[in-house]
Amino acid sequence: MDIRFFKMHGAANDFVLVDDRTLAFPAQDRQWIAAICARRTGIGCEGLILIQPSAVADVRMRFFNPDGGEVDMCGNGARCLARLAFELGAVPASMTMETRAGRLSADVLLGGRVRLTMTPPTDWRMGRHLHVAEHWREYHFVNTGVPHAVLEVDDLDAVDVADLGPGIRHHSDFQPAGTNVDFVQVTGPRSLRVRTYERGVEAETLACGTGIVAAALTMARAGRLELPADVTPASGDLLEVDARPAADGGYEGVTLTGPAEHVFEGTVRYPGPSAARG
Repeated sequence: MDIRFFKMHGAANDFVLVDDRTLAFPAQDRQWIAAICARRTGIGCEGLILIQPSAVADVRMRFFNPDGGEVDMCGNGARCLARLAFELGAVPASMTMETRAGRLSADVLLGGRVRLTMTPPTDWRMGRHLHVAEHWREYHFVNTGVPHAVLEVDDLDAVDVADLGPGIRHHSDFQPAGTNVDFVQVTGPRSLRVRTYERGVEAETLACGTGIVAAALTMARAGRLELPADVTPASGDLLEVDARPAADGGYEGVTLTGPAEHVFEGTVRYPGPSAARG
């Protein structure tokens, strides 16, 4: 079976997207999904996204990490899906999107940018401490569709993300699911920089949409930032996070606005179930 795909990126967070409105994609073959995502031997990406029909929204998003595991959502990926689904004629420019994290809305804007209205953040844990790499470190935690531990640092460029990231990602505070890890430097009253160690990718990524949101919201709740705020990930792109205070002390109406860009498209052949090939 030949499968048409689209390679896209949101702030250098890159994805393979498939129009799966016929539900023909072999989503159960996680080994093959991982093979597609592999950098050296596959198409190469930080996640595979399926565009599927939905009974509760205009479109359904399914997201698979490079290890083949399915997760609840991805902010940068959702923006890419919104732009592609609109260009395919599957949805209007202002749409709703079903994800495992809940229902989102998105608006395709001019210049390839998309504004994503996300599900309300949950599971706030502010001002906690953990012991990693022989030091006690303060962190904030929030689930912005997927879990994120956020650590503020004085010098973001000096952080060894590859060394610190795994110890925090697998720390007992976040078991059994683990967490994504965001290192943040506040650069102004309404601006910050962020670097992310991403769960499932198991490496630093150039951008993580849910991490960008987690970084901005936790810093705002800690009194370190005002919203709306400009956030610059490792890719150097500029994204905007906005929200309004909620009655529970958190935030609602959370939006993430940023780029969703095409890279190329092509066709990949599915050779059949991985178990049979193995």
